[in-house]
Amino acid sequence: MKVLVITYYWPPAGGSGVQRWLKFVKYFRDFGIEPIVYTVENPNYPILDESLESEIPKGIEILRQPIWEPNNLLSFLGKKKNESAGFLNPNPTFFGKILQYIRANYFIPDARKFWIVPSVKFLKRYLSENKIDAIITTGPPHSMHLIGLKLKQQLGIKWMADFRDPWTEIDYFHQLPLSKKAIKKHHYLEQEVLKNADKVLVVGNTMYESYANFSNNVVTVTNGFDGEITTTETELDSKFTITHIGLMNADRNPKMLWDVLADICIENEEFVKDFKLKLIGKVDESVLRAISEKNLKNNIQLISYVSHKEVVNYQKKSQVLLLIVNNVPSAKGIITGKIFEYLMAKRPILAIAPKNGDLAEILKNTNAGIVVDFNEKNELKRAILDLYSKYKLKDLVVESNNIEQFHRKELTKKVSELLNEMIE
Repeated sequence: MKVLVITYYWPPAGGSGVQRWLKFVKYFRDFGIEPIVYTVENPNYPILDESLESEIPKGIEILRQPIWEPNNLLSFLGKKKNESAGFLNPNPTFFGKILQYIRANYFIPDARKFWIVPSVKFLKRYLSENKIDAIITTGPPHSMHLIGLKLKQQLGIKWMADFRDPWTEIDYFHQLPLSKKAIKKHHYLEQEVLKNADKVLVVGNTMYESYANFSNNVVTVTNGFDGEITTTETELDSKFTITHIGLMNADRNPKMLWDVLADICIENEEFVKDFKLKLIGKVDESVLRAISEKNLKNNIQLISYVSHKEVVNYQKKSQVLLLIVNNVPSAKGIITGKIFEYLMAKRPILAIAPKNGDLAEILKNTNAGIVVDFNEKNELKRAILDLYSKYKLKDLVVESNNIEQFHRKELTKKVSELLNEMIE
């Protein structure tokens, strides 16, 4: 079987957006599938990680076409032109507000919309000259799905649409200054993709419940980890380290956590000496200010973006791994991709997230950590003190289980079975 994977994010892109389909492509051949990748020739990636290029299977065909991106108009987000769309500036300038309105209402579904028409033209020609059994689109950016929609409508080819994040229920959608007409168009396009795709993949049960209203072909295939689960003794950090890996933007600013940590530091001099918070990845200025206001600056270690291999080492050595879900209307359905690599590290996980959400369900089923809801300050304090007490006794361990189901190879097997089912 030959499948064409249409993706914006591909090595040397770094970050979470590239991981899912890089790993599926990596293992497809083990299940009798030959992948061909279609991606951009001149991308504008927010993060680069050239080490990921070594994971691309040798000899696979990669098609590239140029893209025009209106980056100078994207400054409405208060970001440099190569930052991700989710990194919103809550206080844009007057000019920034104008650009924000233009971007929100005229670049639908996203700023990669100008790649749709030339991609459809190029791929129609390619598909007429090469035998391909199915196409796969992955978003965001959701312009990739509109390429798939047009190819489906014009050629009738089998099509799998993969949603790494929801479309109209993504965490920052409600912050955009969308007109009623623009909102209606987003919903219409989203539903057209759902109704026309032969298979729709989603990463969590909340997304499944939402999308199942529009399609009978929705299947949950979570994200996962790639590599060996830690089984041997690892030399842990000597300090009581709590490590957060990934983006910490204004929406993901756990003020309750800073309050709790400040209270414990005031009450416990020994904790002050032992405690270290490691923030690995991009941290918004508002988060840094909130930390500074609580006099926690001396207990913070900021580490900019590092390679995936280095991230794995940080995870294995940390005493506790921290997960933060954005406190937004769609919080219940957010499953940050880091949870699966945290599972692989076999270290205790402390999550601030809805207790009735998808992430909490994963932690419960794997016995891998603790979930504290957004307003449970006293419970968060008890959880941290309990973890600290176990650290002092050199007994901070986790007895997690059922983790193997989230290995990327096992997940690729599931996707391969769905592709076979779809084509047959």
